[in-house]
Amino acid sequence: MKKSLPLLSLLSLGLIFGGPVDSVNKQALAASHGKNVNWNLSTWGKRRAFTEGIEAVSKYVADKSGGHFTIKINYGGTLSKPRENLDGISLGAFEAATFCASYHADKNKAVTVLELPFLPITNGDVQKAADLAVYSHPATIKEMKKWNAKLLMSAALPQYEFMGRGKEPRTIADFKGMRVRALGGIGKAMKVIGAVPTTVTAPETYRAIETGTVDAAAFAFYSHFSYKINEVSTWRTTNLSPGSVNCPLVVNIDAYNSLSDKNKKILTDAVDAGYAALDKAYSASIDKYTPVAEKQGIKKITYSESDLNAFRKAAAQPVWDQWIKEANAVGLPAQELLDLVLKTAKEASK
Repeated sequence: MKKSLPLLSLLSLGLIFGGPVDSVNKQALAASHGKNVNWNLSTWGKRRAFTEGIEAVSKYVADKSGGHFTIKINYGGTLSKPRENLDGISLGAFEAATFCASYHADKNKAVTVLELPFLPITNGDVQKAADLAVYSHPATIKEMKKWNAKLLMSAALPQYEFMGRGKEPRTIADFKGMRVRALGGIGKAMKVIGAVPTTVTAPETYRAIETGTVDAAAFAFYSHFSYKINEVSTWRTTNLSPGSVNCPLVVNIDAYNSLSDKNKKILTDAVDAGYAALDKAYSASIDKYTPVAEKQGIKKITYSESDLNAFRKAAAQPVWDQWIKEANAVGLPAQELLDLVLKTAKEASK
């Protein structure tokens, strides 16, 4: 069996023949990682707080592999539309993508447990723990395999609030008849109180509000500004916190399996860097955009605790029960998944 030269010998050769040590290091690193791996990642919109996680993952894998494993982030839906990213992963059109579970709840029912309203998610760390617990559950893994997909991490989106124009919903009851962009469990919760939810995608929301097709939209605070919803809005809620949408980073299983063991480890280790970047970005966005909203004169609406308690009582358990019924119908261990979220959130909150 032919033995490869030890790294020290390679370094010596580099010095003898005038080659820079850095070049030899890169060659040695390339040999340890095998051939270069270049992935494409499909997402929508522009770079923003939501995408700082995937930006950090991309940077991490490139740095740790010496540039021999790269993930190119394709913004603006240039590779695929938001609702078609999971299909693209299934077909192998690209190696990685982001999607939001609510865009096609029938394809990823297990993940939608994380979109139920009024879950006890108190901060980003709790959200991360709950997300990863569900992602690693056998039922979720099995469901995602149907799309040749492996869940890597979530966008850990903060609790949503509404921003809109027209009549201000000064009480929860004022939402009755209002057309709202609200996905997943948030949409179901809003329907309970008489609102009319719609699943308009994020890039389509500005136009929907501008034309009056939709009166208000639910997003994480920073997202309203990323999609310029603030430019067509006159009011915003501050403490409704009805829930969040779950938007994972997913990779094609075949592409993942073809990675070397070292690159697989690099990709796995990159998740922590991704979550750290998201936490920093979301915190910074509050400081950045709060003064913008105040300068624009967007009115803040804060609900009484009694109003909020009534909303939670009316919308939480009934929507949870309906989700359990639907998830059981497609063969998922629904109660087990919900219990996992509640247990994990409780433990992480400590």
